[in-house]
Amino acid sequence: MIRILTIILLSSLMTVHYAAAVSDDTYVGTVATITAEQCGLVADGVTLNTQTLQKTIDGLHAQGGGTIRLTEGTYLTGSIILKDNITLHLDKGATLLGSTNPEHYRSLDISDDSDRKDNSKLALILADKARNIRINGKGTIDGQGLALALTIDSLHHAGVRIDPFYNIKRKRPNETARPKLLLMSRCSNVDISGVAMRNSACWGLSFDLCDNMRLTALRVTNRAYWNNDGIDITDCRNVTVSGCKINSADDGICLKSYHTDASNDSITIKNCHITSSASAIKLGTASWGAFRNIDIRHIRVDDTFRSAIAIESVDGAHIENINVEDINARNTGNALFIRLGHRAGAAPGTIRNVSIKGLSCSIPFERPDIDYDLRGPEVNFFHNPFPSPVCGIPGHNIENVTLSDISISCPGRATKGMAYIPLTDLSRVPECVDEYPEFTMFGELPSWGLYFRHVNGLVMQNVRLKVRDKDFRPAIVMHNVENVVTEQLQLPRTKGKKDFIKLN
Repeated sequence: MIRILTIILLSSLMTVHYAAAVSDDTYVGTVATITAEQCGLVADGVTLNTQTLQKTIDGLHAQGGGTIRLTEGTYLTGSIILKDNITLHLDKGATLLGSTNPEHYRSLDISDDSDRKDNSKLALILADKARNIRINGKGTIDGQGLALALTIDSLHHAGVRIDPFYNIKRKRPNETARPKLLLMSRCSNVDISGVAMRNSACWGLSFDLCDNMRLTALRVTNRAYWNNDGIDITDCRNVTVSGCKINSADDGICLKSYHTDASNDSITIKNCHITSSASAIKLGTASWGAFRNIDIRHIRVDDTFRSAIAIESVDGAHIENINVEDINARNTGNALFIRLGHRAGAAPGTIRNVSIKGLSCSIPFERPDIDYDLRGPEVNFFHNPFPSPVCGIPGHNIENVTLSDISISCPGRATKGMAYIPLTDLSRVPECVDEYPEFTMFGELPSWGLYFRHVNGLVMQNVRLKVRDKDFRPAIVMHNVENVVTEQLQLPRTKGKKDFIKLN
């Protein structure tokens, strides 16, 4: 009876804009538009609007779809679930504000093949198996992540709401206990544009097994708490991320794979500006299925603690046909990191056919995120400045890597008194086959610019490496690398020192 009355009420209030459906999978326009005032939402930032919002969504969905327009004001809510043909539009000055009460959040039933316990199923905005959904406008979605995470932490210690995976060492709730801003699973025809997204208790925008998505001109500021990724794309197909500005306390844009029988395929990331206390753009670390046909171009990276570009298969994933072009990274801890390992999975995966062209990176001597409140975790050993590693493992080479038009400026200032790996004993560099992948994972490395190991098929064209201060190490060291082609390799000319070492 309540449902019938809700639908009747919505029908009487809506301004109707009819449009025809082109096919079952393509929806043009909206059937109806209803404003926040018309559906009874309260924009005072105090009144909880969850039930009213959800009833409005359900009523529009029952009539074929429509738009909810949030006008200027602050709308407090817990989890809401978007459904087929629903558009959530936020006017300039409108804020959808996440509750700081963890009881107000719901989860999706998403299975995966990982036992890592690092993927939260909770979120402020949820959608599962929905088609033709949109979030747009010039407003803001704010998760109040710090207050929410601290509430979850306090409830755990009070014994009220126990987190079974609580991170005792790091003194914070596990990711699985903290809600994301947005989580969509098995959705198709998703269009999110224009809005500002900020302050999650966990990852920001998360997509799982989705198809045909466009993420355009988003302003993602996710620095409220730990594990604050910007955008995570898991085993999705036909995705374009363009014109987004991201400032995140963890990875900026991260492609993941949690499903052994699925893959990220046909993903384009372009014209984005990223600042991160981790890596700007990363494939991995979760890497169970595959990553294929990934195109990354025209990316600006600033003040980022880890890698501008990281490509990692450590759980059995097959990574192939990766094209990276025109990356301008300033004050960034590492230019590029490519790693094939075997942390988990039945067998090691593969990395092949990777092209990186037009990468420019300046690496500081000090940590690049020193001015941020949430800084990336430093290593616990003495070391000289790290080079950029491209490393497989014994018996499993990375294959067919092309580096062209590369310019990397490194700080130098290495000293043997800090750490030292002699070129006569490269076996001192550990293989770290089953460890978490990171460019610092091997400890001290014997070069200052690039370090290659277990690679078959490497082309280096117009690669320029600069060092701003003295460094006793060579610019490039290759160990167990086969089928190498170099053209226009520009390295510092140091009297009595060889700057390119290749050893088997």
